[in-house]
Amino acid sequence: MQSVKNAIAENLGKVVSGAHDLAPEDQRFSLEEVPDLSGKVAVVTGGSEGIGYGCTHTLLSHNIKKLFIISMSEDIIDDALKAIKEEMGEDKASRVEWMKCDLSDWEATGKVAFEIAKKTDRIDILINNAARGIMTYQLAKNGVDLHMAINHMGHVVLTSHLLPLIKSTADKGNKVRLVQLGSNAHESAPKDVKFESLEELNQDLGAMGQYGRTKLASILYARYLSRHLSTSHPNILSNATHPGFVETRQSVDMIHEPYPLGGYAMSVGMAPFKKTQFEGCVSTMYAATKTEGTGEYICPPAIREPGSDLANNEKLGEQLMEFTCKLVKEKTKSSSADKGCPFKTY
Repeated sequence: MQSVKNAIAENLGKVVSGAHDLAPEDQRFSLEEVPDLSGKVAVVTGGSEGIGYGCTHTLLSHNIKKLFIISMSEDIIDDALKAIKEEMGEDKASRVEWMKCDLSDWEATGKVAFEIAKKTDRIDILINNAARGIMTYQLAKNGVDLHMAINHMGHVVLTSHLLPLIKSTADKGNKVRLVQLGSNAHESAPKDVKFESLEELNQDLGAMGQYGRTKLASILYARYLSRHLSTSHPNILSNATHPGFVETRQSVDMIHEPYPLGGYAMSVGMAPFKKTQFEGCVSTMYAATKTEGTGEYICPPAIREPGSDLANNEKLGEQLMEFTCKLVKEKTKSSSADKGCPFKTY
């Protein structure tokens, strides 16, 4: 019976009043429980809409000192800043700095990370939220599957280039929390995934397969960082989260790109049951501000789930990161790697 209650708490909102209260008492959490964040600095990718905006709003509501939002769309960030000014005032809006970046452009992503490092002497929270959603197969400009180029590898490049600042923040006695946005959609990843070659990566798996594979990678990456980074720097906590079924631009509009007709089941049929962006950011805010654990997969509100067998396969996680490093270095060799650009995963 508790497993049914957990499933409701983890995935549904709106008309399911008090869904999060169905979770076990020791795994409940609300945004009101986010601690005071005065003096802390956060980086959120895709922080101007959807779940990302839920995180942005919550961080500012709890007095974050500085917030870097990485986003591609100037019009969306303008709308977000306008909303923040109107609701929270000029002071909170002035704490936000927008960094324009396409995470599939790994050279540009590295440069943005360096810009952030020049503007702050600490990073306490990194939320890797931005993602290409459930959409059709495409290649990035560098010839890599666009889903993986953005959702996984772009975030690895960003995190890698921020690591010196992350480590120095932790070494001063501060808790640093790294969060990868996973999803229960990771169970849609191919069971024979190996992360061994570009040819394998560039297969067209269908919209759910493409997306699910990246969410598997996000969970594997969080656990990889926990194994290698949290052990040497215990103040750095690395976790992945599942947001639940959330009303976002992906689930309302973009779902019709791969499924022109079938998408209405999600965009319209499921609308009454979707979480709001604030309900959808609860597990991520728990992982970003409160948890003392590392290497976990956290579902709403603060339920630890194991994830799939693949998500627990350490050997696959090591292979993923070995392949990620090899591919990123190959693709950025002339403009980045040959010029001494650092790329360490822990």
